[in-house]
Order: sequence, then structure tokens, then C-alpha cells
Amino acid sequence: MLNISNLNWQNLYSYKNIPKKVLFWIEDSKSLTQKLKNKYSDFYLEITLQGDAEIYSHEIPKLEKNRQYIVREVILYGNKVPVVFARSIIPKTIHNSLKLEVGDKPLGEILFNDSKIKRSPIEVTFYEEIWGRRSVFIMNNERILVSEFFFEELYA
Repeated sequence: MLNISNLNWQNLYSYKNIPKKVLFWIEDSKSLTQKLKNKYSDFYLEITLQGDAEIYSHEIPKLEKNRQYIVREVILYGNKVPVVFARSIIPKTIHNSLKLEVGDKPLGEILFNDSKIKRSPIEVTFYEEIWGRRSVFIMNNERILVSEFFFEELYA
């Protein structure tokens, strides 16, 4: 889908010149899933990868050492148009329970419905005309890295 193996990330508030239409989506600390469901009457996701996959060098510092991870990549659709690509790095130790709970639903439905889950500050990137954000969610003392990339169709 996207070649996101070599990205540079910065803290959201140190990044300059983010368009307002993009900032509306990127800086929101609430559930992206819920925001998309509010915007689109026909919202759904397609899982494109869920299993063992390469973890990129820019992702490694955000994760715990000596852990095994599952990579989950999904495309979020609004009215049958892809609007977001999301990539989550999930520790295998919590993957099985999460998989049973999430199934083919957005991960955000779990992460934002549990007040014990904490979120790190948002980082942003800009690559080939696509804005992205990422943050780490702490669940049961384990880190889940969630990166989301917003397609231009989202702002239309």
C-alpha cells in the first residue's frame, strides 16, 4: 500500500505548517474510528495484514526490547473510498486476547473504551503528500504502536 519503511517523525507541536484540514484529524486525541463513523454513513475496514512482518527501524525505539510482535495493517473506508491506512505493532503476549476482542473491528474501539489504557504524545510525518500520525498506547504495561496515514480523500 504505502512504503512507510523510512519515515521521519516529529512531535506534533514542533511540526510547522500543518494545514488546518489535516490538523483537524491529526491532533484529535479521541477515537479516530468514532470520528470516521460520524463522518461516513458507510464506514468499514479491511484487514490487509495480521501476523509476523518486518518492524521498521523508526518503529523499534517506540517498542520494548526482547519482545515478539504482530503487525496489523488495515485500510479504513468511508463510503467505499479508502481514507486511512493504519499500522499497529502489537505484542504477541496480548495479541491473542486482543484478537478475540477486536476480530475484524477497528483497534480504536478497544483502545479508547478502556480508561486504563494510556496514550503517548502524538508524532507526525509527511510523506508523498500523505500526512501520518502515531502514538504508543500502554495496555497492561505493554506498548502498542499505532500509526495512521490520512489520504487526501478524507479531507474532501
